[in-house]
Amino acid sequence: MRTTFLAVAVMLSLVAAKPEAQAVGCLSGGAAGALAGHMAGHGVLGALGGCIAGHAWRKHQLNQDALESRQQYDAARQAQSPNYRSPWSN
Repeated sequence: MRTTFLAVAVMLSLVAAKPEAQAVGCLSGGAAGALAGHMAGHGVLGALGGCIAGHAWRKHQLNQDALESRQQYDAARQAQSPNYRSPWSN
């Protein structure tokens, strides 16, 4: 239990040291991983694995949102001008 709190404290101090970093996925994944790891007897390893997986998932979500935004932009521009060519396509 003490190691779980220590792992969370270390993650929070790292986030505080670099405030411009977007650590939403790492913190939420780390918390879930710490809980799952605690149940298995490996809280710190669970927190680290959860942080890595949460960060990857958040990055995936942001990429999907950016793709949808580009597609909506292209559709709106195509409706305005039939000769519009997307700058994102080759």
